[in-house]
Amino acid sequence: MKKLQLLSLAFGLLFTIDMKADDVIVNSNLNLYNPDVRKCLLDASKNEGWELKSVYLNDQKELVMVFDKGNNTKIYKTK
Repeated sequence: MKKLQLLSLAFGLLFTIDMKADDVIVNSNLNLYNPDVRKCLLDASKNEGWELKSVYLNDQKELVMVFDKGNNTKIYKTK
């Protein structure tokens, strides 16, 4: 009986940990090299309560901007 309880607890934890991965939203339809697009994105995100956490170039030389709001993360990258 104890093993069954531990097994159900393990599946429950696995399910909740797996749900956290769905909080990441990736949008790659923007030209972040355009300064006007970046400014609009920053202004709109700030008005909605998103905080800019990181800006970097990834391995494919794409500009990436990462925003956080609570437990959610939005990642914007160039095409």
